[in-house]
Parts: sequence; C-alpha cells; structure tokens
Amino acid sequence: MSQNKRKIHYAWWILLGLCMMVGLGKGSLNNSAGLFLKQVSNDLGVGMGSLSLYFSVSAIITMFFLPIGGKLMAKYDTRLILSAAIILQAGAFAMFGLMNSVWGWYILAVPLAVGGVFITVIAGPVLINQWFKKSKGLALGIMGAAGGAIGAISQPIVGNLIANQGWRTSYIIVGIAVIVLVVPIVLLLIRKSPLEKKTLPYGAEAAGNTSAGAGAGAENKGVTLAAAKKSSAFYALLTFFFLITSVASFSVHIPSYLMNKGFDVSFAGNVMATNMIGVLIGSLVIGFASDKIGTRNTAMLAMILGVLAIGLLLFAASSTLVISLAVGLFGLVSASIGTLGPALTSSLFGNKEYSQIYSNASLGLAISSIIALPAYGFVFDFTGSYTPVLYAIGIMLILNIVCISIAFGGKKKLEQAGLWN
Repeated sequence: MSQNKRKIHYAWWILLGLCMMVGLGKGSLNNSAGLFLKQVSNDLGVGMGSLSLYFSVSAIITMFFLPIGGKLMAKYDTRLILSAAIILQAGAFAMFGLMNSVWGWYILAVPLAVGGVFITVIAGPVLINQWFKKSKGLALGIMGAAGGAIGAISQPIVGNLIANQGWRTSYIIVGIAVIVLVVPIVLLLIRKSPLEKKTLPYGAEAAGNTSAGAGAGAENKGVTLAAAKKSSAFYALLTFFFLITSVASFSVHIPSYLMNKGFDVSFAGNVMATNMIGVLIGSLVIGFASDKIGTRNTAMLAMILGVLAIGLLLFAASSTLVISLAVGLFGLVSASIGTLGPALTSSLFGNKEYSQIYSNASLGLAISSIIALPAYGFVFDFTGSYTPVLYAIGIMLILNIVCISIAFGGKKKLEQAGLWN
C-alpha cells in the first residue's frame, strides 16, 4: 500500500477523461447552441420558438432514454458506449450545417439526445460515484469547472467562427472537432470501475479498507429506489432538477437576449465566455463548499446568488460590465445542475441505489427542457422581450429554496422510519 500511495490514484485519470469528455460535450456543443439560433432563424425564416422546439424533441428523447442509458452503461463496455455516444451527439451537431428546413433540427435532435444522455448526464456522476469515496463534491466541481473552462475558450471561438464562416460551416467544424478529440480520450482513460484496475475507490484506503469488496460495502449505504420514490425528499429533488434546469436553460437564449439589445454575435460569444467562467468558478466553489459546509447550505447560497444575477439583468443592465457580471453569476447557478444535483442526490439518499435514483430524479431535467427552452423562445416571439422570462426565473429560484428545505425534511423522515441502512 505504501508504494501505491506514492502513485497518482487512477480515479484522478478517470476524472481527467471525464473533464475533457463532458467539457467538450457541454461546453463546445450544448452551450454553443444558442450562438446559432439567431442566424439560423433569420436564414430559414422560422420563429425562435419554432426553432427552439428541437430542444424539446431532444429533451423528450432524453426523458425516455435515461433509464435505458443507465442499464446500457451497467451492462456493456463503458468505453464502447461513450465512444458511440459522442459520435451520435457531435455527429448530429455537425449535420445541422447541412439542413435546409427546421425539420432537420427536429430529426437530428434524436441522435443528439441519445448521445447526450451518456456524455452530459449519466457518465460523469455515475463514474465519479464509482471511483471516489471521498472528495466526491470536489471531483464533481472539477468536472463542472472543466466544462466552464472549455466553454470559456470555445464560446468566443465559435462566435467568431459563425461571424466569419457562417453557421453552416461552423456547425460542421465544431461537431467533427469534438469527435476527433473525445474518442481517443475515452478509449485511453475511461474505465467502468476500480475493479478493472484492481484497486479501491479513491479514499477507501484512508478509511482502513483492505479489499475492493470492503470498499464497496462501506459505500453501499442509503435507501432503495422504491423507498426513495415514496418520500417527499424524492419529489422535492425532482422538482429541484426541473426548476434549476428551467433556470439554466435560459443560457441558450442569452446570445439572443444580447443581440435583441443591439449587440453583435461576436460580443455575445465573448459574454458567453464570461458565463462559462462563471460555470468554472461556480463548479469549483460549489463542489468544495458541498464537502465543507454541506449540500443544503451550498444549494441555498447558490439560489440566492442566482436571484442577484436576475436582479442585475432586470434592473441594472445599463452597461456591458454589469451584463458580463450578471451573466457570469448566472453561470455559477448553471453549475448547480452538474455539481449540486448529483451531490444532493447522494446526500439525500446515499449510494445503495444511487444511479437508479439519480437517473429517475434527472427526469425533472428532461421534462424541464421540453417545456422551458421553447417557452422562452415563444415568449420572445409574442412579446419581443425576455423581461417576462427573467421574472419567471427569479420566482423559480425562490421556489427552489423551498424545495431544498422540503427535501432535507423528507430525508429525516426516511432516517426515522429506518429506511436508511
């Protein structure tokens, strides 16, 4: 063991691979989608709401495929699954550049979503839960921060690429580049569990475990999915996922919001880089704080900062500096999905059936995307402004504070009933 302690634990190599994979999948694909909307809408002659409906199609596929995705990851080789997933997600993104009708976005949303289920939703939390006994919050934070860092680099690049090369060429370049970068990373670094490397999860040695079986047993505490689904904690968590995803979904519309205020696509790309920096910093801070002051306190603080960001956009967005600050703070709230969501799931329900509970609670994420993304677009189409959307987001952040309180109250009831073991 003394020799092993001098080596870098393989869990950190897993985290590195996840950072690159999830970062490129989210930061370069998902988060850059909003930069294309205005130009595509204008060129194809379709409304923003109609175009945004492809996000709903993607979300519907995500909702139905989440339980299937969890089973596939458990049954088949993780590297094969994730390689196929990124080819589906990034390949569909690239093919957007060949489409001449909004129906092309609706059809390609299917493979985009199937691949995205693995790359942006399931793989990170599940693999981190497998490989890390301690510092899970930090690991989740680092993974989220990587998405912010990669997004901060790629957003202005994509914005300038659209401005100089057009949206069609930009779709193709970005999609192909992500496939070329991610597939080798997955094949070289990703492994399903510590058993494949004949080691224990990170931190298991410190707890005095001497075998992989002992490490797994120590981590197998919590409640079952059946018990969780009968608790108020589960439905409060599902609502939290729904609301926080609805809030964060506005990130896709931020470029349109800025261009509606008279700014060009290059400026929008630069501001989205600020948003990604907010995601980066927020992920690290939220991950670290979750380990130190608990997920409940961290979640409350994140929601309060979100309310501040919306307040700035509503009442003080009189300069580019204020807009950049508000969008950066909004990025911190967006980081809650990838960092706080998994951490709250673990805190509320433990690890006994973590992947099943997390996948089911994530349905709130998918349902939100079905509704929120196109709804914001239709509100803009009908009113010519995003102001009503910003008010709605502020209300949702306040409601999430209530959900957090209800969830931890439900956890106490589960413990009192003897269902946590």
